[in-house]
Amino acid sequence: MKAVIQRVTSASVTVDDKVISSIGNGLCILIGITRGDTLADIKYIVKKILNIKVFENDNKKWSASVMDKQAMPAQESEPFYKNFLNELGKNYKPELIKDGIFGAMMQVSIQNNGPVTLEIESPIKPVKDSTEKLDKNDSAE
Repeated sequence: MKAVIQRVTSASVTVDDKVISSIGNGLCILIGITRGDTLADIKYIVKKILNIKVFENDNKKWSASVMDKQAMPAQESEPFYKNFLNELGKNYKPELIKDGIFGAMMQVSIQNNGPVTLEIESPIKPVKDSTEKLDKNDSAE
């Protein structure tokens, strides 16, 4: 699981010419879900997002926190994504968590602040693909 975090002064999501979600100052987070991601990955990413220090204090220092080939299929990733949002809401302020429409073609408008863009990824683990062939030197464990 991967998160690209952007500190913004504003961000919005538009679907079919209708703004469906928007925020002022805060974080715009783009999430990538890979095959094999688990609840542990969600918890890891949520903890990192909520504790990352990207906002300035009175001294102007950052001290405050707030689809590739391995992509998970949509029928699995949509409930996984909803679980991610739920976990984030349980650990923060649910009324401040905004999202778009899963799977829709969206226009995302982001006004970066800084610019500050960070990327975090849950610990990498091997992915077993049923189409992978074992090398003759590999053992089937």
